[in-house]
Amino acid sequence: MEQQQEEVVRVRMPRRGEVLGEILELYGASRFKVSCQDGKVRMCRIPGKFRKRIKISMGDLVIVIPWDVEPDAKGDIDWIYTRTQAAWIRKKGIFK
Repeated sequence: MEQQQEEVVRVRMPRRGEVLGEILELYGASRFKVSCQDGKVRMCRIPGKFRKRIKISMGDLVIVIPWDVEPDAKGDIDWIYTRTQAAWIRKKGIFK
């Protein structure tokens, strides 16, 4: 008799001041158009800590930190989810 066990997935969730977003367009020079969960579309950039080691494509889920200046229009990408983590977030209904 087998018991079904749910797979445990550890996923970083947005903290205070952060929002989930999905990459809509790639602009080049580490800049992206991101549709955020708060209903705003922001121009986001990847800071230096991610720039060289991460490949990002359209449809990827990210965590965005809005800027202090122009918070509704610009932000920094703080975290990029793997495909497995993004699938789990969508399955749980956290990001629609």
